[in-house]
Amino acid sequence: MRKSILRWARGLVAVGIFYLLFAPVSIDPVAWTPTKAPAMAGPYAPNQRLKGVARIGEGFGIGPEDVALDAQGRIYAGYVDGRIVRFDKDGKNPKVFSTTGGRPLGLAFDGRGNLYVADAVRGLVVIAPNGKFGVLVTQAEGVKFRFTNDVVVAKDGMVYFTDSSARFGIEEPIADIFEHRGTGRLMAYNPADRSLKVLLRGLQYANGIAISPDQSFVLVVETASYRVRRFWLKGPKAGRDEIFIDNLPGFADNISSNGRGTFWLAMFTVRNPVADRLAGYPFVRRMIWRLPQALQPGPKRYSFVLGLDAAGKVTHNLQDPQGRFWPITSVEEAGGHLYLGSLTEPAIGRIKVR
Repeated sequence: MRKSILRWARGLVAVGIFYLLFAPVSIDPVAWTPTKAPAMAGPYAPNQRLKGVARIGEGFGIGPEDVALDAQGRIYAGYVDGRIVRFDKDGKNPKVFSTTGGRPLGLAFDGRGNLYVADAVRGLVVIAPNGKFGVLVTQAEGVKFRFTNDVVVAKDGMVYFTDSSARFGIEEPIADIFEHRGTGRLMAYNPADRSLKVLLRGLQYANGIAISPDQSFVLVVETASYRVRRFWLKGPKAGRDEIFIDNLPGFADNISSNGRGTFWLAMFTVRNPVADRLAGYPFVRRMIWRLPQALQPGPKRYSFVLGLDAAGKVTHNLQDPQGRFWPITSVEEAGGHLYLGSLTEPAIGRIKVR
């Protein structure tokens, strides 16, 4: 009997090892070398400046990933069930503005009150002031959008947006980061003639996007490479891109401009030393991907927001190591406050600008 149990146990272990080594997986990782993570000191020194985040719109929905304010100061947020909800200035009196039928992420208004939505499932969407909904584009250069992520509207009406991955959608939100093949894109859509142009390809999980106050460049977050790129729209460098800030201390998410020279960068979490060490071992990353999610390296609960100037220098450092409002996925400044979006919180965060 004992021998039978031992044989059965050995067989079970063998099956488990075979599964970890050879079972099919959706990702095909490549080796890469991350920069050494910066010390959490100096411009990144831990503090408690996000400790007092107030919650507005509590309990009306899950995952207000991005937040936008209209010309009247009303607050809009998109939720996991596809609703886009509008709140009064004080965060009360919620009303369903529209429903996309997908997963609304990035939100941005144009000068006429139209709300552009980067919907992870539906693509680039626009909602008129009366709530009428329309899908604008779902692919570029014959490649379907899999993870439309963030959007910003320029003063001239041009719409810039990102698609994080050409391979993975919202159902596998970190697969593209884990794989690290760089299939994200930055695009420009012209509502006047409905034309679409790909500005950058090969981005490592293209995420948040912001435009400079003088409209001369856009910033795009590369979450998987811990950096932000700058794409020049005007001037002698027009059409070229460069690194805006590199070697960030965490996984950056959305970015926004306050219109006066500060770019607010939401940090989903701090860097994971285990994930960095695994970067050069694609076979091991494949094995880890086969494990239950609870056994995979996960994000640390850590609230983090950075403010950057036009040169990419850190000007503001807001943290809460206890992660009382977490994860922070977007930051919008309005009326002396920062409005914080979150992928999983049941509320919008708000805190005075510091």
